Amino acid sequence: MSMVQGLKSGSELKTGCRRLFGILLLMAVPALVYAGSGERIAEWLGARGLSPQLVVLLVSMLPIVELRGAVPIGNNLFGLPLWQTLLLAIGGNMLPIFLVVLLLEKAVEWLGHIAVFRRFFDWLFQRTRKRSGVIERFEFWGLVIFVGIPLPMTGAWTGSVAAVLLGMSYFRALLGIFLGVLMAAVIVTALSLLRWWGAAVAALLILIITLQQFLSARRRSEKFRTGDQ
Repeated sequence: MSMVQGLKSGSELKTGCRRLFGILLLMAVPALVYAGSGERIAEWLGARGLSPQLVVLLVSMLPIVELRGAVPIGNNLFGLPLWQTLLLAIGGNMLPIFLVVLLLEKAVEWLGHIAVFRRFFDWLFQRTRKRSGVIERFEFWGLVIFVGIPLPMTGAWTGSVAAVLLGMSYFRALLGIFLGVLMAAVIVTALSLLRWWGAAVAALLILIITLQQFLSARRRSEKFRTGDQ
């Protein structure tokens, strides 16, 4: 390898490391936001006299927070029985999804001619397409994995939008999302019971997945450059 090639490789490595750090930061911030937001919302609702059971149900219905935020609240903040937390969180996470999958296309038709809603739907669909590659590749089981692995910007709400965009049938989409929610329940419950160890495991998993994605993208880029030559 020549000196010029060595310098070029070193520069690419530094650029790659900076990009990797940026990706990790972008993934970590939303994770901290929805975890902290879920607890703050739960405390706010609890201060207004709502029962712990109702708080867990309502929090699990919210976009971004979903079951992944509701399970730690039920287990660690309120100390509810595990079966009760899971039942409320799974049910609450699924309740709005029935309507989202059923009515999203109609909502776009009804509201798409209004500028503010049109811009919102364009943003929503672009954002979802960027993150739904696994669903496009593996279809039904891709949807299960996308919903089930509790990473930032995944989950039942985003999965339901992706299922509609990809033209998946109503009941097939609901089944895939439900299986994904069950998968997320198992993972999040295990992590929440481990408390700080669970947070460390989650951070390690995010790091491993991010590294794998980075290396895969780098290999594709090198293969593309080699093909051009």
